[in-house]
Amino acid sequence: MTAHKNDLSGVTTKALLARRRRLAARLGDVEQMLIGSLMEQTRRCGKPGCGCAEGAGHGPYVYFTPKTAGRGRSKYVPSNLVAAVRTRLTRGEEVAEVLSGISAINTELLTRRELG
Repeated sequence: MTAHKNDLSGVTTKALLARRRRLAARLGDVEQMLIGSLMEQTRRCGKPGCGCAEGAGHGPYVYFTPKTAGRGRSKYVPSNLVAAVRTRLTRGEEVAEVLSGISAINTELLTRRELG
């Protein structure tokens, strides 16, 4: 049977340290990242006779919710910033993936009592 792809127990310590260095090098510029989600919503204005009362509503409007935010912490994103926010969210996902890999390596090194 083949080992699970996340099983690092069969990898040498030297190879783990090299992999950790490569992962850390991928972090690069972490200043341009966001962790959270985007949501689009339409709104009804409530004015009598407005088409939104019967139709699809005004919008869509885009809102960003930070992952650590509590209830009601969504922030409106102006249309000219939506692409930039999407790019930063993608970068945040990449950074989280790299950090997860580094943590897995460090966990294996700790198991070996070779945390370097």
